[in-house]
Amino acid sequence: MKAEQSNQNQQSGTLYVVPTPIGNLDDITLRALNVLKSVDLIGAEDTRHTKKLLTHFNIQSPLTSYHEHSKESKTDHIIEQLKSGIKVAIVSDAGMPGISDPGQFLIQKAIAEEINVVVLPGANAALCALVGSGLSTDKFYFYGFLPRKNKERKEAWEELNRQEGTILLYESPYRVKDTLKDIKKNLGNRQIALGRELTKRFEEYIRGSVTDALKWAEKGVVKGEFCIVIEGSSAPIQTEQEWWQGLSLTEHVDHYIKEENWTAKDAIKKTALDRDESRRSIYQAYHKQD
Repeated sequence: MKAEQSNQNQQSGTLYVVPTPIGNLDDITLRALNVLKSVDLIGAEDTRHTKKLLTHFNIQSPLTSYHEHSKESKTDHIIEQLKSGIKVAIVSDAGMPGISDPGQFLIQKAIAEEINVVVLPGANAALCALVGSGLSTDKFYFYGFLPRKNKERKEAWEELNRQEGTILLYESPYRVKDTLKDIKKNLGNRQIALGRELTKRFEEYIRGSVTDALKWAEKGVVKGEFCIVIEGSSAPIQTEQEWWQGLSLTEHVDHYIKEENWTAKDAIKKTALDRDESRRSIYQAYHKQD
């Protein structure tokens, strides 16, 4: 384990992680504005969207695209620029970069290269929705966007069904009705809150049961990006012996590879789900044997 203080590496530049407003432009901080004005380059998820923000606040810093489809090609270039001593800000279209956002890839790479990373506080849609939901904030589980593929989505619902903390999801207006149906099918008719158009003029919360939310969604056109906040499980955690508990971690992964004919990636993912551990920790432990 290595402890680092921000701004201590004087041989490289600094990567600033700068949250942007999730709707209301007044929610940007003075510090964020000062950083965006002072950096040599801004990496933006959508340069057209960010240009509107910069124009509004009369910020002239150069822009470059950094999104899901360009991160592989752009990361090494940005890292080299940071190593040369320049200051770079990473922003998303809205909220905190790195949360359900490709900025995570650049942040991890910068840390691995021992480049200064400074994270600014700011807007985050999931936390706004959680606090405004009226559901418990004592503990919560952020998932983000659900997978699209059936197998991964099924595993996600199994994982979410075990969570005792309040669950936080992101969803688009085009899929929110189907997701509500999936919630009722997989998690039951729990208490729920839908937050839409947060911080904007038409901000709205829909609170009640999943059945209530479905009735609301069927009434008319559903607009705006959604944060879905779901009551955690009240069922006691099952403590009976799991079939895999007598296996080592390596044997557990190998079972899925050899007996189920799964890829190593899928086997590691399922083992992590079984053991309630991170995929990264399972991956690292399994590949230590190589």
